[in-house]
Amino acid sequence: MATYIRLTDYRDSDSKEQGFFKSENRYEGKQSDFEKIPGSPIAYWVSDRVKEIFFNNNLISNISPTRDGITTGDNDLFIRLWHEVEYKLGLNFKNRNEAQKSGLKWFPYSKGGEFRKWFGNIEYVVNWLNDGEDLIKFPKSYPRNKNFYFNKGITWTLLSTGNSFGVRQLPYGTIFDVNSKCSFPENKENLEFVLGFLSTKIAYKLLIMINPTMAFQAGDIAKLPIIFPKQDSIKQTIDILTQQNIDISKEEWDSRETSWDFTKNELLRFLGSEALASQELGGTKVPLPKLEEIYCRYCEYWREKFYQLHKNEEELNRLFIDIYELQDELTPDVALKDITILKSESIINDNNELEFKADEIMKQFISYAVGVMFGRYSLDSDGLVVANLGSDALVSQMSDETKVSFPIDDDNVIPVLEDDYFSDDIASRVVSFVKTTFGAENLSENIAFIEKCLGKTIRAYMVKDFYEDHIKRYKKRPIYWMVSSPKKGFMSLSYMHRYQSDLFARVQNNYLREYITKLEGTLTNQEHIANDSSNSPTQRAKAAKEIDRINKKIEELIKFDRESITKFAQNRIELDLDDGVKANYLKFMEILYPIKGME
Repeated sequence: MATYIRLTDYRDSDSKEQGFFKSENRYEGKQSDFEKIPGSPIAYWVSDRVKEIFFNNNLISNISPTRDGITTGDNDLFIRLWHEVEYKLGLNFKNRNEAQKSGLKWFPYSKGGEFRKWFGNIEYVVNWLNDGEDLIKFPKSYPRNKNFYFNKGITWTLLSTGNSFGVRQLPYGTIFDVNSKCSFPENKENLEFVLGFLSTKIAYKLLIMINPTMAFQAGDIAKLPIIFPKQDSIKQTIDILTQQNIDISKEEWDSRETSWDFTKNELLRFLGSEALASQELGGTKVPLPKLEEIYCRYCEYWREKFYQLHKNEEELNRLFIDIYELQDELTPDVALKDITILKSESIINDNNELEFKADEIMKQFISYAVGVMFGRYSLDSDGLVVANLGSDALVSQMSDETKVSFPIDDDNVIPVLEDDYFSDDIASRVVSFVKTTFGAENLSENIAFIEKCLGKTIRAYMVKDFYEDHIKRYKKRPIYWMVSSPKKGFMSLSYMHRYQSDLFARVQNNYLREYITKLEGTLTNQEHIANDSSNSPTQRAKAAKEIDRINKKIEELIKFDRESITKFAQNRIELDLDDGVKANYLKFMEILYPIKGME
């Protein structure tokens, strides 16, 4: 028997010194007891009940083998965010044979990611053409456990944070890498039970005894003791709660356009069948709900989902605490901040309540609107529409106002300017989108609500902030590319998946030079005002200030035209989307909006 003093919970030397003399920090332990825990860690503070759990029960490895996945040797070569490549993805395949026969190149790839529970973090694809031929031949690659690829299982990120363990369902059709450890129940009827257990406070408590470093390897999870309840009804309840949590988390994951199962923006989903136009029912015109009302519906719905998930997590903790007989050591409580859905759209405020971020929700709505403008999405159908190069016939059809609810931009160039000089100006098109989706009757009120949420005008947001938000949303691999002069006097957006080699010639001839001509016309008008003695001193001074601003802008744009964009307009470069955004964006960095870290 030896005496141990536990001071790991103290942050500084002074508090450690005080803790040294406290009786509650002193433990007695036998060396033979440590051997009851796999790996024999010197876990002297562990209770007799926990030692008994480890000693007398089955290990996860016996019912759900744990595995490491691929080390590619070169992620830039073999991995892409799914939105970078053409939408020809190998989804939902059950095994390697099916995947190989498909002849497809890109397949879902789980590589860890941020702390998240139940479902999500699958946003990459890996080149697994012809059963991974290129990757397997690559000298630095290590494709471990290939027979488990595409199988349904449980996954977690290698490095954990906070006071919890983020375990998620790994759906069929997914390949996994070395940072996305996995477990595959041999009996699929046990998947929900094992996943539910691994998501509880008990699993975390036992894990940090085996490995206190927070880097949870496949072997660590394999050593966890698994206890099934004596009554089938309790297992069924656990399975149902776990599946509910998976379903809620998947629905939330798919509510954003960065999921390949995204269908439409949430506000339009709640708007429902009234989104496109008011209807005639019995001769009575039914007005569309106001945007603010739909926003409130959104908040009400997702607040209910959030608290249901929270309730389920606490109930799972309670059930497993009873199964493991650890009522004296753990409570089922879960902090609201540890619920891992709606992290982008909400915060837990100082009153410990869920509070939605109206600005982010409106930004997602605007991002979807831009997608509709370019044809990536359509108000007339769910999910992706134009997501591959060479969709000319489809683009032509979607440009026809008689065939679609909201026509897409026909030339794949939308100007983003401080002034409204073009009919397809980005801010004007956002207003038009709001009018189309929520009706003309309440347009002014709906625009005012959006601008209240944003804290600025739509034009100011589109010019100053939209593209930075887009870069962040798409993890520095933007799908909409912004041509930008050095001082941002001229900017325009284009959709990468509609790229054609004459794109920059169109930007130059139809927009940049046209804009310079329009500015010169405005300059002439301002010179008339400044030189007209009948105008007030204030009017003339204001005009003089505007003359100076326009002259500087024209000078910048002429230089940008001659020294930068001309070479790209003349030297027409082809793209291969499989090369990824980074490789393609860098070809045009001289005329595109600078992205920090892209180089």
